[in-house]
Amino acid sequence: MTPFQQSILAEARDWVGTPYVHQSARKGAGSDCLGLIRGIWIALYGQEPEPVPAYSMDWSEPQGEERLWEAALRHLDPKPLAEPAPADVVLFRMRSGGVAKHLGIIGEIGSYPTFIHAYSRFGVIESPLSLPWRRRIVARFTFPEETL
Repeated sequence: MTPFQQSILAEARDWVGTPYVHQSARKGAGSDCLGLIRGIWIALYGQEPEPVPAYSMDWSEPQGEERLWEAALRHLDPKPLAEPAPADVVLFRMRSGGVAKHLGIIGEIGSYPTFIHAYSRFGVIESPLSLPWRRRIVARFTFPEETL
């Protein structure tokens, strides 16, 4: 694992225990899954790449728009949907036919893979990347090592 990947994982794990708060990105105070990614971005680069508009719990589900995926494509480096690597950002589609609207960071790979994410009622946790979760992954990204 590279030093850059190690720094991403260290920052992500530093968020573990942060309570779940919709639309928040404050380590230790409250975060949702996007807030975790935003917080890691700020730790890496100093500021967010664009303002984040208010969003509902159903995201863009009624319109069927992949807004989260589109935002990820604007700021993260897409990777083939092969086996994720540590520190990758993964995007999940939580139900068939729905928009992709959950994010996480790959923690461990191998026999006992994990991912770090903010989950309603649990806050930021490191969970097993079980088969049901792996089946929901629709995109994989890495944080860019350099930003414009």
